[in-house]
Amino acid sequence: MPSSFALLSRVMTESFTQEKTQLTLQAHADCGNERIDRFLAKAFRDDQEPLSRSRIKSLILDHQLSENGSTLSDPSAPVKSGATYILTLLPPVDATPKGEDLPLDILFEDDHIIAINKPVGLVVHPAPGSLTGTLVNALIAHCGESLTGIGGVLRPGIVHRLDKDTSGVMIAAKTAVAHANLTSMFAAHDLDRRYQALVWGTKIDRDGSVDAPLGRSNFDRKKQAVTSKGRHAITHWHTLRSFPPFATLLECRLETGRTHQIRVHMAHIGRPIIGDPLYGRAPRAGQMPDVTARTCLAQLRSFGRQALHAAHLGFAHPVTGEALCFTSELPDDMQKLLEIMDGAIATRARGKI
Repeated sequence: MPSSFALLSRVMTESFTQEKTQLTLQAHADCGNERIDRFLAKAFRDDQEPLSRSRIKSLILDHQLSENGSTLSDPSAPVKSGATYILTLLPPVDATPKGEDLPLDILFEDDHIIAINKPVGLVVHPAPGSLTGTLVNALIAHCGESLTGIGGVLRPGIVHRLDKDTSGVMIAAKTAVAHANLTSMFAAHDLDRRYQALVWGTKIDRDGSVDAPLGRSNFDRKKQAVTSKGRHAITHWHTLRSFPPFATLLECRLETGRTHQIRVHMAHIGRPIIGDPLYGRAPRAGQMPDVTARTCLAQLRSFGRQALHAAHLGFAHPVTGEALCFTSELPDDMQKLLEIMDGAIATRARGKI
């Protein structure tokens, strides 16, 4: 144990649901200002149960560290000289997903693949904060043992993903050969993927393309950004309908498939997707020409997710080679946005502004 720490106690407790270990340490007077996660990793490096810095960081983010009796949730916080820290170690959780009887809107299914219409709000695979209730859990329950281990234990059958709040067509593999071939097709971009996106504003060419590399943002690690050091990314768009002065409904076709590609590319050209919490920037009320338009804008601004829908997926069957194409209509919440704009446009046309 480093001399800058004194391990005061190691106590294991057991409750009805789980057992846990609490480590109580006191920082010496000469050890202030170092990051707490780095400091704790050093402290437990030679302990009977060494803890990695990544494990400690995860525990801190999970509110399992207290400083002088108060919860500390920032791994980068500086150590306070003389402070008493209590780190709670919870037993590891089995991360293997289990089958759950969840509803699936199945568009197609055979012995090798299954195509579904993913609803808004459904997470594709288990991850911290969403360990259950995912598409993977539903697929395991629906497909049974045939899905076990295909493509990995944690994401069986998954060959691509949609964001939680993006709806539309998805495909999953039920056999190892289908998984391998579909994975190769996605890597080679050998599929026809089209999305419908409702973007702010109407000043946009009828057809166009965005060719801009994408990578992780240097300012927010949760976001992607256009960057010269990013990966090649191309999005093509075609205008389906214009709703002046509010928005435009686009069909976006992916030539590549990067994380948040359409969302970032549309924001990059000044036409962010309505409702996008990461990249969207709505017009201001003062930019609207009249009361009717401002009322409509307020309704559009209240939309609770990115207005993006995976409407079309075409590809060759990964085993038989048969040409397949699956489509999905706009979900009700996006359709409602179109109706709101149509109503406002009609009201303004009648001069009732």
